[in-house]
This record gives sequence, C-alpha cells and structure tokens, in this order.
Amino acid sequence: MTDAGTSGGHIDTGKPHSARMYDYYLGGKDNYPVDAEAAEQVISLFPAAREMARTNRLFMHRASRLLAGRGVRQFLDIGTGIPTEPNLHQIVQAIVPQARVVYADNDPIVLRHAQALLHSTPEGRTAYVHGDVRDPAKIIAAARETLDFTQPIALSLVALLHLVGDEDEPARIVRELLEPLPSGSYVTLSHATGDFDPETWERVVEVYRKGGTAAQVRSRAEFSAFFTGLELVEPGVVLAARWHPELGEQTGGEGGGEEMPLYVAIGRKP
Repeated sequence: MTDAGTSGGHIDTGKPHSARMYDYYLGGKDNYPVDAEAAEQVISLFPAAREMARTNRLFMHRASRLLAGRGVRQFLDIGTGIPTEPNLHQIVQAIVPQARVVYADNDPIVLRHAQALLHSTPEGRTAYVHGDVRDPAKIIAAARETLDFTQPIALSLVALLHLVGDEDEPARIVRELLEPLPSGSYVTLSHATGDFDPETWERVVEVYRKGGTAAQVRSRAEFSAFFTGLELVEPGVVLAARWHPELGEQTGGEGGGEEMPLYVAIGRKP
C-alpha cells in the first residue's frame, strides 16, 4: 500500500528541542548547535545520558518485538524522534509484514526525515503525523486514516511523558489516547526517574525547562499510576535493563543499560 505523511511547520534553531537533543545523545547528525549545547549541559550533570538514550532505544526494540510476537498488527508511536535504524516499523514488519504503523512527532525536522519512516513492506503501511501529544484528538483523528480502530493497537509513548509537565495533565493525555483504542490494545511507556539521585535530576530538568521543554522526572509510584485500569505485562514496572533482556537482537547487540534511572512497562487494555 502507499505510504503517507502530513505537513509541518518552521524549524526553530534558536532554542533546543528534545528530539534533536536525543539525536545528539545517540550520535546523530540532525541537530543544531543550540541542541548540542543543551545536551552537553545535561551530559556534564549526568555523564550516562548517552547510554541512557541507547538503553531507552533498545527497550523500544524489545517491546515492539514482544508485541509483534503476540500478534499485534497495528502500532501508534507518538514522540517518534528523528529516524534511527532500525525504526519501529522495521522491527515489527520483520515479524508481521502486514503491520501498520503510524508515527507522530511535533518537531518539523522529524517531518523532514519522515520519508525514512515510510518505507513499508508491500503488505503493510506506514504513515507520519505532525502533531503534539498534548492534542490527543488530532493525533487519533489522523491515525484513523491508517489504523483500524476495531482491532488492537499498540500505543507507544517511549521517553515522552517525562517531557510533559504536570501542568499539561499527562495522566489525562494517556487516558484520552487509550479511550478510543479497543480491548486488547497495549500501551508501552518509558520514563526517566529521579528516585536514585534527585538532586542531579532536578538540575537536568532545569536544563530542559530553560530551553522551553516542560520536562519532569517522576517516581516509580507516579509512573505506575499511568497504568491504572490496565493489566501489566510481566515483569511489570522495572528498570529498562531488567525488562525482557532475552528479547534482544540475536546478534548480541543489545546489552548494557544496567541500573539506568529509566522505568519501563507495558499495559494491556482489558
């Protein structure tokens, strides 16, 4: 089937953007000096920032692999970030060639690279939506053009909710995204925490907030609350490195991440 995308806006190179900072942590080239400067400030406070970004990325790989293995055929990935192979659709379509994947992000530079996200298998389909998670209705409406909302959908909010402050009601956002999804759907979350070093993470959060991103780390209890009313997939809420490490690539390329301050979990809508 044909692939699809939507238009986006102007790239603001005058202030850092979380997607481009994440690209910098991963060693990418799609960032600007303002992003690199902010990212280096974070690294000076938390030297494991690059490894934590990689740990998060590898969790996404394992989570997507698990859900595709469970027969999920549809994925809605919000907060996609700048494409870094393998992307989610490449992982799930290798297992389920007919899988449909909708990506969404609010950074126009992601839109510029969205073509890399749209190389679907002939049996499946991928699409890109330029939208902000703070407007769930817009994303859901656009996703309906590609996904069948009568069949289970795997919602992915990986490394996203710690970029949404309490003032934007992240729990409400999660509820509104899950509400139109049918029973048997899933939500995959990962989230930075200050549980183990609150002072450092207060300073990291301040770097993001000074750049205009409403960052906010949360405790294990606060993270777990996002799964209220859902059935947690084993092993429940754990640190990323402890979540199904056996689902790593067979090449042995998915290691590391020991005790990174990153909580992860998958919940199933009953």
